[in-house]
Amino acid sequence: MSTSAPADRRSPARRVPRTDVVLAADALAEPQHRLGRALVKEVVTGVQQRVRTGEVAPEDVVPEVLAALPATAASLRPVLNATGVILHTNLGRAPLSAAAVEALAAAAGTTDVELDLATGARGRRGRDATAALAAAVPDAGGVHVVNNGAAALVLAATALAAGREVVVSRGEMVEIGDGFRLPDLLVSTGARLCEVGTTNRTAPRDYADAIGPETGMVLKVHPSNFVVRGFTADVDVAGLSAVVDEAAGRLGRRVPVVVDTGSGLLAPHPLLPDEPDAATALRAGADLVTSSGDKLLGGPQAGLLLGRAELVEQLRRHPLARALRVDKLVLAALEATLRGPVVPVRAALEAPLEQVRARAEAVAEALASAGHDAAVVASDAAVGGGGAPELPLPSAAVSLPAPAAAAARAGSPPVVARTEAGRCLLDLRSLAPEDDAQLVGAALRALATPRAAAPAGA
Repeated sequence: MSTSAPADRRSPARRVPRTDVVLAADALAEPQHRLGRALVKEVVTGVQQRVRTGEVAPEDVVPEVLAALPATAASLRPVLNATGVILHTNLGRAPLSAAAVEALAAAAGTTDVELDLATGARGRRGRDATAALAAAVPDAGGVHVVNNGAAALVLAATALAAGREVVVSRGEMVEIGDGFRLPDLLVSTGARLCEVGTTNRTAPRDYADAIGPETGMVLKVHPSNFVVRGFTADVDVAGLSAVVDEAAGRLGRRVPVVVDTGSGLLAPHPLLPDEPDAATALRAGADLVTSSGDKLLGGPQAGLLLGRAELVEQLRRHPLARALRVDKLVLAALEATLRGPVVPVRAALEAPLEQVRARAEAVAEALASAGHDAAVVASDAAVGGGGAPELPLPSAAVSLPAPAAAAARAGSPPVVARTEAGRCLLDLRSLAPEDDAQLVGAALRALATPRAAAPAGA
C-alpha cells in the first residue's frame, strides 16, 4: 500500500486561502477603504476560483487580487476614442472639459444647489446654470433644463398638447438610436399626431389647412441623422411662424411653434452651415426650441428648453418637470461648459487638418520605429451624435493591421478604432492631443500581440 498523501491533498485546490484571511492582508486594507469591502471580496472570490483550476498559485492570491482590482468602484472604463466620430453615442457622446470635470468634483459633496447663502432661505434650483444658458442665447426670454433632449420634447408636448394635436411634417417623423421613434414618443404624452405633407415635400398650405381649435402646438424637427434629396420641399421656421401668425386671427390665439434642433448648437457655426441652431430659430419666430446638452454644446447629458419667457415658465411649473429635473452634478457641469474655456468637442471640430496630420505622423513614427506596420492615411471623420450626417471632416489616421482593432479594445486603456478596407484606422481628430502618448502606449501593447501585428491576410 502506498504511504504517500492523497493527490487531492497536494493539489492547489486544497490549499486555497480562506476569504477572511485574504481580506485581512495588509496590502488589501487601502483598496477596501477606497473601493469597498464587497467589491474587493468579489475579486478575491474570482482569484480563488483561478487557484482551484491551477491557473494561480495559492501564495500568489493577494498579488493577483491587487492586479485585478478596478481603478474605481464604478464599472465604466475610460476609453480612447480613435474612431474619428467626435460625438460617438456608444462612447458617451461629448467628453467634458477639464473645467466641467472640476465643477463635478466640487459639486459632489453638499452644495448650495437650492440655498441662498446670503439669506439662508431656499434658492432657485440651478439659477446660475440657467443664467449661463440665458447669457449664451440672448434671444431666449426664458430657459429651462431637463435630463435629456427627448425629455425636453416630452415636457413641451405634455404641457402644450396633451389631449390635443401636434401638427408635424411626415418628413420629420424620425427614428433615433436603439429603435426609439419620435411618433411613439409624442403619442406617449397623450397628444394626437396630425401629420401633414408627404415624406419628401411639405408646403405652408399643408400646415395652414391642419391648424385648428384642437392644435396644441406646431412642431418642426430637424432630421439630423438622415438627408432626403431630389424632389423635396419643406417649410423653414420663418415660414412656419408666418403660417401660425395667419392662423392666430381666426383662432383667437397663437399656436406655439416648437423647434427641435437636436444637436445642441446654440449659435451658427461656419463649419456646420446646414446645422440648425437655437439663436437663429428663435429669431426666425420659434416660440420654443428644444435641444441636447451633450452633443455640439459639449456638455453633460441634458435637455435644453429656450423660448418665450411665459411659455418656458409654464413648462417649468408643470408637474412633469419635477420628474425630469437634473441633479446638482449636471447643473455644475453645464454651467462650467457654458462659462468655461473651449470644450473638447469644439476643439476637435475646429482643429486644423495640418495639426491633426502632424499628430498622426508622430504616432505612426513611434509605432514604426518599434518595428510595426504603421502609416499615415487621409481619413474622413464625422460629427456624430445625429449631427451633420453627410458632412465629412477632413482628418488623418494611423493605419495598422486589421487585427490590431480587437487587441486595442482589449487593452488598458481600451482604444476604440475603426476597421476600413481591411485595415485598423486610428483617427486622430476624435482624440484629444493630450491623449496621444497614451494612444502610442496602448497601440504598442496591442501590436505586441502576435496576431495583431501580423499583416492583413497572414
